[in-house]
Amino acid sequence: MKMNLLALSRSIHPKDNKNTVGMAAIPLTGFSKVTIPLNMQIGPGCEAIVAKGDQVEIGQPLGKPIGPWSVPVHASVSGQVASISEEILSDGSHAEYVTIIPDGLDTVSPLVKPPQIETKEDFIKAIRDSGLVGLGGAAFPTHVKLDPPADRPVDTLVVNAAECEPYITSDCLICNNGAPEVVEGILATCKWVGFDRVIIGIEDNKMESAKALKAAARAVKDDPRWPRDGISVKVLKTAYPTGAEKVLIRLLNGRIVPEGGLPCDIGVVVHNVSTLHFLARYLKTGMPLVTKVITLDGSAVATPGNFEVPMGAMIEEVIEKAGGTKTTPGKIIMGGPMMGIAVDDMTRPIVKHNNAILIFDEKEAELPEESACILCGRCIRACPMRLLPMSIDKAARGLDVKELNARHVQTCIECGSCSYVCPAKRYLVQNIRNGKALVEAAAASTEKGGKS
Repeated sequence: MKMNLLALSRSIHPKDNKNTVGMAAIPLTGFSKVTIPLNMQIGPGCEAIVAKGDQVEIGQPLGKPIGPWSVPVHASVSGQVASISEEILSDGSHAEYVTIIPDGLDTVSPLVKPPQIETKEDFIKAIRDSGLVGLGGAAFPTHVKLDPPADRPVDTLVVNAAECEPYITSDCLICNNGAPEVVEGILATCKWVGFDRVIIGIEDNKMESAKALKAAARAVKDDPRWPRDGISVKVLKTAYPTGAEKVLIRLLNGRIVPEGGLPCDIGVVVHNVSTLHFLARYLKTGMPLVTKVITLDGSAVATPGNFEVPMGAMIEEVIEKAGGTKTTPGKIIMGGPMMGIAVDDMTRPIVKHNNAILIFDEKEAELPEESACILCGRCIRACPMRLLPMSIDKAARGLDVKELNARHVQTCIECGSCSYVCPAKRYLVQNIRNGKALVEAAAASTEKGGKS
C-alpha cells in the first residue's frame, strides 16, 4: 500500500555556520592534473572517445553518452590525455577516469559555440549536449527532467534556492551576484517547456538573495516568455531540510510526491538555482559544464571561501591552492555535513554535483559511540517524511527485507535529521542506507529469477 505523506513540516535547526556568505568566488587554476570521471550523474555515464596521448581542449567532449539518460562529459582544461582508467568513486560505484595533464594554454575547443534553438526538441538536445545535471547535489539529468512522459504534463517550475545545509554558501553567492542569469534561465525554460508558474523557494536567512531574485524577476515582467501565472519568490522559515526536493514542493504549493514517484507525477519540475544560472550562460556562450563553484569550509580550513575550480581537480590540490589547512584533517566531506559523503582519498576529483568540500579537525571528526535505543521518539518527530527511523534501523540490522519494505525504507530521503537528534547516537542513516541496498538487491534477485 502506498503511503499518503501529509504535512511534511517536521524539521530540525542545526547551526547555520554560513561562514563564507558574501565571499566572491575565487578562480583556482594551475592544477598539475585533472582526473575527470565519465560518470557524474544518476544513471549510466559515458564511454571514452579519447585515447592516451590525445591533445584535448576546453569544452571538447571526452565521453559519448551510453543511453538516453546519459550526458556527455567535457575537458575542463587543455592539455594531453595521460591515461584512461577505471576507478572506484567515493560512493562505491565504478567509472572510467580521463586524466589530463594541462598545458597551461587554456585553449578553448572550436566546438564551443552557442546552440541554435528553434524548437523544444532543440532546447532539450542543447541541454543534454551541455553535460548539465542537477547541480544541487542529486545529479539527475536535466534534459530528462524537462522532457517528462506525455501522460505526465508539468505546469509548475519550483526553483530551489533554500541551500539549507550548514556551511554551504555557493548557491547564495550565485543568487546575490547572478540573479538576472538565474531568471534568464527560468524564462528560457518556460519558453520551451511551457510552465504556467514559477515558484522560487528561499529561506529567511538569505534575505539579500531573496531581494536580488525578486528584483531580477520584476525587471523582466514584460518579457514575452513570462509564464502565465508569473514568477514568485517565497521566503520560508529557516529550517532543515527545507531544500530537500519533496519537502520544498510541499511547502511551496502543497503538492505531495507519491511514494516511489517523481515530481513530474504531480506536475512539478524542480531545478536548483545553480542549474538555471549555468543554463543561461550556456545558451549565451556554448561553454559546457566544465567548472564548479564550491564552498570550502570547516574547522581545519585555513582560509574558508567560495572557489571556482575545473571539473576533475583533485581535492588535495584544491585545498592547497585555497590556502591549505590549519590543523590535521580528521574528516573530509564532499557536500554538506548532513547529507554529504565522507571522502576516503584526497586525490578524489571535484565532480558536477559537488557544491562543497568540508574539512573538520580530528576532534570534530570523532565518531560518537552508539548506545541502546531508549525509544524516546525524537527521530520520529524529526523525520520530515513521517517515517519510523528506529524501526527501519532495527530491520536493517536484522537484514529483514520484508520489514524494511513494510516500513517504507525507500521513502527516506537520507537527510540525517534522525541521527542528528538521537541521544543514543545511533547510526540511523548509515543503517537505513544499508537497508535500501538490501531491498534493491532483493528486488534485483527476484527480477533476475523471474526472467530465468
